[in-house]
Amino acid sequence: MYLADQAWPDLGDYFAEESLAVVPLGSTEQHGPHLPESTDHVIAENLAREAADRAGYLCTPTVNVGVSMHHRQFHGTMSVDPPAFRDYVESMTRSLTHHGIDRVVYVNAHGGNMQHLREVGRRLRDDRVAFAVEWMWDESIPDLVDELFEHNGPHGGPKETAMLQYLDPENVHEDRLAEARDGGRVNLVDGEPTVHGARNYYDAIDNSPNGVFGDQTDATAEKGEQLFEAATEQLVALLGWLDDKPFDDLMGEPHVDPQPGSRR
Repeated sequence: MYLADQAWPDLGDYFAEESLAVVPLGSTEQHGPHLPESTDHVIAENLAREAADRAGYLCTPTVNVGVSMHHRQFHGTMSVDPPAFRDYVESMTRSLTHHGIDRVVYVNAHGGNMQHLREVGRRLRDDRVAFAVEWMWDESIPDLVDELFEHNGPHGGPKETAMLQYLDPENVHEDRLAEARDGGRVNLVDGEPTVHGARNYYDAIDNSPNGVFGDQTDATAEKGEQLFEAATEQLVALLGWLDDKPFDDLMGEPHVDPQPGSRR
């Protein structure tokens, strides 16, 4: 069920019976010369809505702009400062708790959001307001990704290309796949991302002239469908697991004994 398509009276039964919501998040940022800047939020929304429909849960509207300053050198990239992003997502999540939601899955398709969503989840858990967990689609199916692509790339590579070929083919520039590969960086390590153990970069352009990695010519819509179906299955399983957990089991463990101040 997609929240934004419903009239408020029609949501009453859901909130009376269920306590879980799915929140998709992505970015609006460069994904090389071949993919649209909507890539991450298109992937996140499609996965979130499909899994929510299959499992019978509520999906919220998508957060389309994330933390993307490391792509700022490329035309059109939008970003918000990390504190503003964290506060926005936390506030939005807390608004769901007014309707009885106490567990949330952040369906995230942008690496730059990850640490910030984890921080939001910690805040909500520490306050015993909700249990919110961050989920990345490619991390749920690493073996399949490795099986399908020799050089899958951490950004704008064949795994994201294949997903967009399947989900949004009209916005994929098929004639630029070789350009994306040849003008980028097939192997991240070739860009010397670390020197003597220190990370040697802050922005995508530091390691890739056109901002993307991997071999995009290895992508097909058929592979994208495989990725989408496999990731959706994993997300559906996660939703069921989370829904079955008693709320107290999701909260933090108490301080070990002896309790602080107990002998004062």
